[in-house]
Amino acid sequence: MIRARTFTDARAQSHTNAELNWWIFMRISGLILMFLILGHIYMTFIQVSESDATFDAVVNKLANPAWKFYDWLILSLSLLHGANGARYSIEDYVRSRPNRAWVKGVFYTVVALVFAFGTVGLFSI
Repeated sequence: MIRARTFTDARAQSHTNAELNWWIFMRISGLILMFLILGHIYMTFIQVSESDATFDAVVNKLANPAWKFYDWLILSLSLLHGANGARYSIEDYVRSRPNRAWVKGVFYTVVALVFAFGTVGLFSI
């Protein structure tokens, strides 16, 4: 696990390319998520008045494929970012290898189900 703050330190500490790639992904996805979520908050709560925020307005908004992709991008990036962060915590706090395998297996199953249900719910409207 990499505990570096700079890319140079991360490259020196990484044992595999995969670990270095996850380190880079966390920085980039966190930055992208900030802008996506701030844009979502602006478009949902500031641009639209409270009286216009109805179920029909949301369905009309999601009729546009670009909005569905925007919301799906938030869903997928946030789940992947959060799951990778939780993986770091599981590696730190679950010491036994068999227990860690079970915890990760259950956790990844829950993440996959949330992603599947979120995707189906988003694209079924």
